[in-house]
Amino acid sequence: MVYKTKLVKVNPKRPEKEIIRKAVRLLKKGELVAFPTETVYDLGANAFDIKAVRKIFKAKGRPSDNPLIVHIADVSDLGGVAREIPAVAKKLAKKFWPGPLTIVLKKQKKISNAVTASGDTVGVRIPQNEIARALIRSARVPLVAPSANTSTRPSPTEAAHVFDDLSGKIPLILDGGKTRVGVESTVIDCTVIPPAILRDGGTSREQIKLVLGKVAPKTGGTVGKVRSPGQKYKHYAPRALLVLVRGTGRTLVKKQSLR
Repeated sequence: MVYKTKLVKVNPKRPEKEIIRKAVRLLKKGELVAFPTETVYDLGANAFDIKAVRKIFKAKGRPSDNPLIVHIADVSDLGGVAREIPAVAKKLAKKFWPGPLTIVLKKQKKISNAVTASGDTVGVRIPQNEIARALIRSARVPLVAPSANTSTRPSPTEAAHVFDDLSGKIPLILDGGKTRVGVESTVIDCTVIPPAILRDGGTSREQIKLVLGKVAPKTGGTVGKVRSPGQKYKHYAPRALLVLVRGTGRTLVKKQSLR
């Protein structure tokens, strides 16, 4: 299906209720909606609607064995998507949520294998963006939401980037302006001891260590089930010409000044 993609501006501090309601109506119909978070623009679908989840993989050209992150609006929603929540996860959530940190936990049965790439864990986070949280709260369901771009391409930090990449593939993009962080969330696995950082992102390793004291070395994730996006496939890959130049910095500066 080819969509006539609409790009709608939204007040980033006080999201207009009618615009949010229109977006929610689409989500409840099993459609996809792109929206801003503090990290990058995400492509959202109802986490409990397996057909909608599969639309995300199709729209992005994303491999089905690359898991999705579940977004919730409040800590009280965590038990609906995850179980066996250890003290370290609660500690991280208290310090960094809402914010650019995804916590990997054991999943609830209602979270489908399509979301978790058939694994028994799920990555969860609360975005620090009023538009994102208003959308999730109004939908009254968690949203799966990877970055709103074609798979392997750089993540979008403006609504125009989403439109350039996904126009015709989704019905609606909520434009809340430029994102604040500009890279995706850090992912930390709290099902292991000590917790292991699976993907570096908007929350630094140093910040996490200040809270936990110790984290495991970053793991490759290609053996067994992948628990986080960014572990297995090419990520952040721009289409650009790479030129290798041999010489000293002084020589290069001199040559540049002669042009």
